[in-house]
Amino acid sequence: MRKKLQKLIVILGPTASGKTALSINLAKKFNGEIVSADSRQVYKGMDIGTGKVTKKEMQGIPHYLLDVVSPKRRFTVTQYRNLALRAINKIQKAGKIPFLVGGTGFYIQAIVEGIVIPEVKPDWKLRKQLEKKSIKELYEILKKLDPRRIRTIEKENPRRLIRAIEIVLKTKKPVPILKFQPLPYPVLMIGIKKTPQGLKKLIKNRLLKRLKKGMVAEVRRLRKEGLSWQRLEEFGLEYRYIAQYLQKKINYYEMTEKIKKESEQYSKRQMTWFKRDKRIKWIKNYQEVKTLIKNFLKMAFIKIIDKKFKF
Repeated sequence: MRKKLQKLIVILGPTASGKTALSINLAKKFNGEIVSADSRQVYKGMDIGTGKVTKKEMQGIPHYLLDVVSPKRRFTVTQYRNLALRAINKIQKAGKIPFLVGGTGFYIQAIVEGIVIPEVKPDWKLRKQLEKKSIKELYEILKKLDPRRIRTIEKENPRRLIRAIEIVLKTKKPVPILKFQPLPYPVLMIGIKKTPQGLKKLIKNRLLKRLKKGMVAEVRRLRKEGLSWQRLEEFGLEYRYIAQYLQKKINYYEMTEKIKKESEQYSKRQMTWFKRDKRIKWIKNYQEVKTLIKNFLKMAFIKIIDKKFKF
């Protein structure tokens, strides 16, 4: 009887690159289930704006880490890591292959590299004060407080900057160097490669589809359900500019152009993050990725047999 082997396949790439459709096809092909690695799809009711997969689109493939928390609540990467590892373990115990799929680099890193985040309770009063400041101001504050951390942080990410400042001010010490507990089994990391022009076209087409599906109405509903304008804007991209449009701060044309431009910039930031990881194998077509996975599963099984029998 063949020994069950723990393994993980990661499908990543910039926004609008086609991760969802590809991962579902691969999960069907290789007896897999999908764990989302998207920092906004964890929130209930945020469906159209985040591009959350529908039941029909799932084609019977189980998905995890979708709709796990109210958007009124904060959800940390530590909470994500705990839930995602639990889901991955459940899939593996069932003898299936977990596919970790998404574009949130920090979430993926938290799983694959096992980042252990410092446990510092949030200071909501401090956060509200810091949220009023610009990214440049937050950057300068952290630069003075912790020159070492500023060299490695995402400089355009206000949430990361605020969290780092919070940790320094609450502990009275620099942000601790992150500890790592990498996964103890084989991981295959696959990236979807698109040309800059091709990605721009995909982003534009996706935006038009989401607007037709009722993305503006979704944000209006979230507002009626009690989310503040500030909270909606914190989610960025579509939610930020639709919130501004609904407050009459910008017109409809400005809203669509800002979403498009910000999505393009976001995709560049994603690629900058991903390119740092040399383990990622970038693919251009479906046949290429199928071959990669077949070879990975074959080699992974051979390695476990070699280890067991000490060839």
